[in-house]
Amino acid sequence: MRSTLVLEDLRVQRIRRPDGSWSFSILWPDYSVDEEAELYLRLYEGSGSQETYAYYLVDHLRWRIREGLTTETITIMDLHRYQGAVGAQVPMPYGQPWRVPPKRPYGTSALSISATVLKGFYLHQCVRRGINGELREALDVGRLPTKTDRKRAFLGHVATSMPTNPLAPRQGTRRRHPKMLPDGARPELMGAVNTARDEMVVTWLSDTTLRIGGLTGLHLVDLHLRENAACGECRSPHVHVCHRQTNPNRAKAKKKEDWRMTDGVITGGEIYRASPAMVSSYFKYMTTEYAKHAAGHGMLLIQLSGPATGEPWSPDAARGMLRRAGRRAELPGRIKPHAFRHTTTNKILDVTDNDSWVAKAAGNWASVQTVEEVYGHPDMHSPEFVSALKTVWGEPE
Repeated sequence: MRSTLVLEDLRVQRIRRPDGSWSFSILWPDYSVDEEAELYLRLYEGSGSQETYAYYLVDHLRWRIREGLTTETITIMDLHRYQGAVGAQVPMPYGQPWRVPPKRPYGTSALSISATVLKGFYLHQCVRRGINGELREALDVGRLPTKTDRKRAFLGHVATSMPTNPLAPRQGTRRRHPKMLPDGARPELMGAVNTARDEMVVTWLSDTTLRIGGLTGLHLVDLHLRENAACGECRSPHVHVCHRQTNPNRAKAKKKEDWRMTDGVITGGEIYRASPAMVSSYFKYMTTEYAKHAAGHGMLLIQLSGPATGEPWSPDAARGMLRRAGRRAELPGRIKPHAFRHTTTNKILDVTDNDSWVAKAAGNWASVQTVEEVYGHPDMHSPEFVSALKTVWGEPE
């Protein structure tokens, strides 16, 4: 009876810290903290990964309860079975599927995160408590370094081994192709949104490579929408995207670039240039809806209806707005904020003759290599591509 109760009620608990940030723990039905999970999750205190890891870990712990396993008894084969039960292709029987409708099996990205969590959790427990040496040995493995590994690593030329994860899904050699917006999506979305705020969101996502967490996490002081702003970091109108743990809407920038405020002026963070259309949409929004409803929190995007009118607008609410606008505009597929980032980067590459350095700077990508891996596909209609195919096919030019 207790196992059934635990299976139903083992859960992630969100805890608000005195500084306004959030922490995540895993609780049993009697409200006691799972000690193993707590010690592992504390390693990521203050990190955006803590929430993600908590939800992946609680799913595994529920499965482990059903299987009657513990940290002392679980094996590498059991972990492979779990990965198979949540969606991985494993060459073994894994028992009953764990994620059943309406839940969907994990995709490749989710399986990679799950593998990271499982390896980190069990290695941490095995080393700290000195138990299950067989599992520790199976997880603590390495591989030969690749050329890419050597480029990334400090003193990479002397590296002889790199850590690997036996639970991670196999990575193919195909390049990732980004998910773009449908053709003509921007004007269709602009005709389908209902407020000046939503028009501004579509405009800002379309003219930059802002992520939705960075956009919904903006404060008014982050906006330098005039020439030669006091920060001295960009002569043109621009915005500073600053990672803040304490935003009341829990919106956070992905990259944790250093930033500071001096005499009321923000410097640092990720800098994105602002187009004239962005500035125009900002003033339309500020002089109408923001002036009417805003509270004193100082954040840019606010809720315009309901009991929380005037309070900060959350990333999930922004995603929902885009999804509904896409349906009203009868656009194919689901409109997601990240598709704007991919579409804008792809357009920059098109007009700069595939200059990855320009695309990296414009999109605040981690590296040129990331740009090339994601967008490094040929233009199938370029003269060079057509000529190459005709040569291979043996056709006359």
